[in-house]
Amino acid sequence: MYKVLLFLALTAAVVPLTAVCAEPVMNNAGLSSQREDMSVMQSFAAQQAEEGEAVRISDKEKHKWLFLMGAALLLLLLTTAILGIAMGIYGKQVFVAHMVAAGFTVTLAITHAVAAMVWFYPF
Repeated sequence: MYKVLLFLALTAAVVPLTAVCAEPVMNNAGLSSQREDMSVMQSFAAQQAEEGEAVRISDKEKHKWLFLMGAALLLLLLTTAILGIAMGIYGKQVFVAHMVAAGFTVTLAITHAVAAMVWFYPF
């Protein structure tokens, strides 16, 4: 048992040392390929970044979409509440419709919040 632990400890100590000692030697071919790599990276860095579609939309258009989403969200919320009241107080059998409306309400609420955060508070 001790021999196995000793072997594992020595292996764990020696393997990182061999990785450090095995650094590649730079010759002229290595330097020229490194220069080529740098020139490729610089050409990518020099290009202008194109604006994404979300940035090109005007603030007025964004507000319009968020307003439409909010209006639909209020309608779904009202529908979910009415179905819940009909089920709870009046004993109607509308559980499935209530749950579907609740699912749509939550989905639209999350979508509305994410759109607002991405459009107006980008990280």
